Amino acid sequence: MQLTLDKFTKSFGDTDVIADMDLTVRDGEMLALLGPSGCGKSTTLFAIAGIHRVSGGRILFGDRDVSDLPSQKRNVGVVFQNYALYPHMTVAENIAFPLEVAGQDRATIKREVRAIAELVHIEKLLNRKPAELSGGQQQRVALARAIVRRPAVLLLDEPLANLDAKLRLEMRSEIRRIQQETGITAILVTHDQVEAMSMCDRVAIMNEGEILQIDSPTEMYRAPVSRFVAGFLGNPPITFLEGVTDGRGDVDLDGLKLPLPARLEALPGGHAVTLGIRPEHFGQSRGVPLRGKVRFIEPQGRETLFDILLENGAMLRSIQPVRQDLSVGDAVSFNLDTEAMLVFAETGERL
Repeated sequence: MQLTLDKFTKSFGDTDVIADMDLTVRDGEMLALLGPSGCGKSTTLFAIAGIHRVSGGRILFGDRDVSDLPSQKRNVGVVFQNYALYPHMTVAENIAFPLEVAGQDRATIKREVRAIAELVHIEKLLNRKPAELSGGQQQRVALARAIVRRPAVLLLDEPLANLDAKLRLEMRSEIRRIQQETGITAILVTHDQVEAMSMCDRVAIMNEGEILQIDSPTEMYRAPVSRFVAGFLGNPPITFLEGVTDGRGDVDLDGLKLPLPARLEALPGGHAVTLGIRPEHFGQSRGVPLRGKVRFIEPQGRETLFDILLENGAMLRSIQPVRQDLSVGDAVSFNLDTEAMLVFAETGERL
């Protein structure tokens, strides 16, 4: 089922939280709404679910306008951060509840509960109560309940926020597997870039009620439209350095000169720009050598993260395969791949 927001607007009192948003989620796609707290992503999700009434525009499920329909008539499944399971019911009863409300017969309910429990790998837990389950098991129950009646759209509101790191990793892949096997169109709301990039076909970055960019995770990381988007994606995060173009293909960074990427070497002089340098582009085999001192070393298992204080006082991060030949205070010369640098104008837009 394709989901379309057409000039969607949501106001609280005299304040427009979201104004004239256009968004299309393709049939069978999983899309992430990613952004900082207060950017409007949960407001958008709640409007799609029917929890918030729209203030303007339309919400379409396929060709059907559901803007004024109550949530129970929209055929949406919602998984909340806190699971929202009924504590007095067994797992089977929790999953069956939407089917009972829909008036399904007992035999159909039993069959559907069993099938969906097997899909989410909780068939051995059907007689337990929520209090007897781990966080990951409760989240599986919540997911099963959301999809048992085969909703047109599945909405996931920070579904992994209350899980520990190991369970988050497990449930990321499980939710993605289940979404792909069922083919349900899904929207994930999260502030966690790793969740968004690992689970979804496309990511929509939001800020202050506006979608700044919609793209595949790989393309958005490679070609962010703005400094804000570039800064929101990447772990370890990107480093930004301020400089001024000299009109001869270089950028002056307070005494340190770096060549612009070849496609930008014709930029006129005197323009303030921001360079975006990702850790994987500093400290590799090719590029411009930069001298500095090691200020911090962070082993990360398969890789090692270095903070390097350059001679002009700027700090750059470098992530490399595991190495134990350097110590804090050592002088180093690491190469910077200047062709891979991102360059942003004063407006924040990528050049």
